[in-house]
Amino acid sequence: MTAMTADMTQIEPVRAEPAQIGPAQIEAADHAARHWQFPMPGPLRVGTDEHKQAACRMFHETFNPYKPSVIDWPKLDPAALERLTSLPIWDIAVQTEGKARLRMASYAASLRDQEWRDALALNAWEEGRHKEVLSNLVQAYGIVLAPEPNYVEPRDAEWAYLVTGFSECIDSFFAFGLFEVAKRSGYFPPELVDTFEPVIQEEARHILLFANWLAWHRRRLPLWRRPWFEARVAAVWVFLAWERIGIARGMDAANGKPADNNFTLTGSKAVSDVDISPGLLMAVCLEENDRRFAGYDSRLLRPTTTPAIARLFCWFTRKRHANTVEGAP
Repeated sequence: MTAMTADMTQIEPVRAEPAQIGPAQIEAADHAARHWQFPMPGPLRVGTDEHKQAACRMFHETFNPYKPSVIDWPKLDPAALERLTSLPIWDIAVQTEGKARLRMASYAASLRDQEWRDALALNAWEEGRHKEVLSNLVQAYGIVLAPEPNYVEPRDAEWAYLVTGFSECIDSFFAFGLFEVAKRSGYFPPELVDTFEPVIQEEARHILLFANWLAWHRRRLPLWRRPWFEARVAAVWVFLAWERIGIARGMDAANGKPADNNFTLTGSKAVSDVDISPGLLMAVCLEENDRRFAGYDSRLLRPTTTPAIARLFCWFTRKRHANTVEGAP
């Protein structure tokens, strides 16, 4: 057994069976997963032991042991089933969770700090649970996936963790908005939307942990190591921009379909029968982003880059609209 596998085994939570779960327990666990306060009063200075303890305790103490471990997939009518199975996301969604689990577990195993090691190992375990949820969904609804690749442990664990963490910050921000659009539109049955609600909230916990690990790690690095680390962070953003904006990507040569890495940016038409402007989608994403984090201690840092870009986009869109109206005959 490798060190990485051993760590995963040591922190693996106890999974509840359906017979052990009642509605009151599910509701209590769901509330606990969304609301958390660090008991120590006063400010939390970034990079301190108290900051680390707050972030790690938040992640452990908001763990949801019931959902999405146990899911009773609702029966869908033919139209809803067609809408679900036609979404171009299932292959990449399953594979992304598989890669994320391995990358996070690999980085966790490389850490000397036991608190961060345990928190990131639990994060990896939850990524594996997400993959299991998605695998069960596609099986339940007869969605055919492409063969999964072999998941190879990364040679550079820190780089892989940075790519995964920043990628989740981007994807989760847009997923919050798209999920709310799907909920408001009624395009999918409420039972199916409710089933995925705990998964979406778990993503908020994941990127909250990442944002605080990143700030803590930056502050604790020796001065001589910081320029190299910041260069790596910048390189990650360039890599993700290349991947998501679609520079030189074109078509997926394997199956002739458009690459679906950009679904979180363009997917509003797939979750609603109403055409939603990019500005309105950004506004919904910002609103949901704030709501998802509202229950957690405000002293913990939130991801900021993607929301800042979205706010700038909304400002630019409103300004352009105002100028167009003002200049209209």
